[in-house]
Amino acid sequence: MVGAIAIIGTQVMVHVTGTDEFCGAACHSMQWVAKEHRESIHGANRTGVRATCHDCHIPREYPELLWYKAVAGTRDVIGEIRGIISTEELFTKERMRMAVHVWTEYKANDSRACRGCHQFSKEVLAKQQEMVRPIHAPVLEGKATCTDCHKGVGHAAP
Repeated sequence: MVGAIAIIGTQVMVHVTGTDEFCGAACHSMQWVAKEHRESIHGANRTGVRATCHDCHIPREYPELLWYKAVAGTRDVIGEIRGIISTEELFTKERMRMAVHVWTEYKANDSRACRGCHQFSKEVLAKQQEMVRPIHAPVLEGKATCTDCHKGVGHAAP
């Protein structure tokens, strides 16, 4: 019985803390980037397909998802308590540091979150505009990843 409660409770918390509403409202310091995201191509576009905070910033598979949420959640709560980014001015001051952290993470995992939605293959490359193909070719060769060029897609670049 205790095991079932723990599993169900964990699933509920993962779901509740994995919404844009939670990220953009419960975390005071994320209100600025939440607004940016809503207005970005990943938040509003002609197809209606949206990428959520969770889609881009949290791994999709267990147990990594739980570990990542625990570490990031702890860091974020401590940051909220310490007021490191509690005002828009402080947030702006720390923005580059936070962006570099995310870009480094994406570089290390070959932009795994991007590839969760965007397919990238020789066939996809062949369908792209001719001027873009040589720019994207290094990605297929493993010499580059999405965020090497596509910074500021879900949020304004610092």
